[in-house]
Amino acid sequence: MSTDPPRRLSLATLPGVPAESRPPIDPRALRPRIVHLGIGAFHRAHQALYTQAAEAAHGGGWGIAGVTQRSRSVVDALRPQDGLYSFTERRPEGRATRVVGTVTEVLHAADDDGARLDALLASPEVTVVSLTVTEKGYRRDAATGGLALEDPLVRGDLEGRPAPASVAGQLAAGLRARLRAGGAPVSLVSCDNMADNGAVLRRLVREFIATTAWEDRDRLLDWITGSVAFPATVVDRIVPATTDADRRAAARALTVADAGAVTGEPFTQWVLQDIFAADRPRWEAAGVRFVPDVSPYQLAKLRLLNGAHSLIAYLGLAAGCETVADVLATPWGEETVRAYCAEAAQSLPPTEGLDLPAYIDSLVDRFANPAMEHRVQQIAMDGSQKIPERWLAPLRELRAAGRDTPLLATALAAWARRTRDHPLDDPRAEELRRAWDGPHPEAPRRLLRLLGAEDLADDTALVTSVRAELDSGPRPPR
Repeated sequence: MSTDPPRRLSLATLPGVPAESRPPIDPRALRPRIVHLGIGAFHRAHQALYTQAAEAAHGGGWGIAGVTQRSRSVVDALRPQDGLYSFTERRPEGRATRVVGTVTEVLHAADDDGARLDALLASPEVTVVSLTVTEKGYRRDAATGGLALEDPLVRGDLEGRPAPASVAGQLAAGLRARLRAGGAPVSLVSCDNMADNGAVLRRLVREFIATTAWEDRDRLLDWITGSVAFPATVVDRIVPATTDADRRAAARALTVADAGAVTGEPFTQWVLQDIFAADRPRWEAAGVRFVPDVSPYQLAKLRLLNGAHSLIAYLGLAAGCETVADVLATPWGEETVRAYCAEAAQSLPPTEGLDLPAYIDSLVDRFANPAMEHRVQQIAMDGSQKIPERWLAPLRELRAAGRDTPLLATALAAWARRTRDHPLDDPRAEELRRAWDGPHPEAPRRLLRLLGAEDLADDTALVTSVRAELDSGPRPPR
């Protein structure tokens, strides 16, 4: 038996991949016209696929230069593969695997690729800069929503670190270089799960620049006003963390090894605000919806899909479930999702073309897909960054309107219990743990204040409901 290591996916081995699994474009014909910050699994299973479909339909040479801010793992996975990787759609009836060819290069921003990133951000060939850096990657102040100026990464960038490490610092430096190179217009597109993500990104970049000692900062801010667009977006596709079993399955389908394999559900959605400042791929040919205002879609996704996901993650962990489908297979799983969505949906404005009952039905079907194997532990990560927009915003609106919020109280209690009883994968884990120092009945108030929710912490009826759920112990909702 041969002991040679398996061949690896690359431009050289691509002709040996089965024809039905090869990309519908020629990767060699692309050049970096999009810079993407945060080239993790979600981007590779979502925007990169839309870009490939748009390129197949209309051309334009739309390649993506992918950037990672932290771990080198994606660089080590994709560079030897010439940026190629596979996406496997996890259908209930079976998997379908195809190579994606839109990534032209992969950079590590905080390592030795800072100069290349600056050059790309300054290049007039690059007209779109997109981001999936997760909520915590924006380094926002929990109380103000603005830039966390005391954050070590942000502070280091403001003090003149040679290669910026924060997203705001990288974009500010890149836009400064772009202005000096001629000032070609560009669109900065946040694809992260934040309400008003375009406006948030604009604020953070402008606040960073305004805080610098740059002599040209006022000129730069004026140029941004007229030449840089910050479209709001809604993105949706469930993308589980890739496992060794996923990589083995991809290798069988491709006949070559793929260290960058990703998987995702059949459902996918991308809604974009139509305010781009410069050229972009013809994403509409790939199914992207361009609208004047994405906020109704954004709120529905944040409060229903993401909110329900977080709820069943914390309840599922307490019940010993490993995956979302495991939760939906319990006697209480579907009922809980539907009850939560019915409650949270009361905070959503009626929107023409947005059928909320059908949307909720689709969520139940998606969550119940056993082929997804989406681990609740992954969803439960970084709760302090996620739940303010998923739960606290609808809580405020519903309680101000005099409505009952039993499922949202259950959600808060499930998360609070997790902060008390288990180690957390959360950037504020130590602060959350310390909230339980002192009298436990006051812990829910302290946790809410840590999340910047002083108003909810002062809502005695809500806090009493959360305490009652905590005192009853972990159990399925009634």
